[in-house]
Amino acid sequence: MSDKNCFVSWSGGKDSCLALYKAKEMGYKPIKLFTMFGMEGISSSHRIKEEIIKAQAQAIGIDHLIGKAAYDEYEKVFVSMLKSFKDQGINYGIFGDIDLDEHRQWEERVCRSASMEAVLPLWKRNRKDLVREFITLGFKAKIVLVNTSMMGTKFLGKDLSISLIDEIERAGADPCGENGEYHTLVYDGPLFKKPLDIRFIPEIIPVEDKWAQIMIY
Repeated sequence: MSDKNCFVSWSGGKDSCLALYKAKEMGYKPIKLFTMFGMEGISSSHRIKEEIIKAQAQAIGIDHLIGKAAYDEYEKVFVSMLKSFKDQGINYGIFGDIDLDEHRQWEERVCRSASMEAVLPLWKRNRKDLVREFITLGFKAKIVLVNTSMMGTKFLGKDLSISLIDEIERAGADPCGENGEYHTLVYDGPLFKKPLDIRFIPEIIPVEDKWAQIMIY
């Protein structure tokens, strides 16, 4: 049914992945995974390289599209891409936000600009319950980026697990990372036809603004 056609705002991390999973359960038909990149060639949200995002899309079996924009052109490019999706019969945008109102307001605004509707399958669910559900469903994800002002680099490269999210919580960070404490890369799970063929190198690379990441090949 074309009226359920949607794109998924795809970061490569757990929340966008779970939102995709939930959207399919709700009867939406994902046509595109869509990721915004900065001009330096890494994704705007999770600092993941283009080839890794493409490998995810290929493993899941959904067409993927990348938008590239400088910071001050981000919204303009985003809306332009959405209008092209609308022309292809896509009427909904799926987003993985949980409870940040300013994010939802932005998503609803850009979708309205393209005569589309924003859908947030995870909205107002308990943060810890969501990450527990993600793990229980059988998804596999590694922490690839941490904000070192909020949690330690010892968490980099670790697989999400129930015990790990408890440890993150004990360290004083949000177990879901919803306040920007950490970002993940999903590499296997129920949506994947095969696991990603990638290597995680446990070398900590400092990046700007108190972030640190591991290398992924």
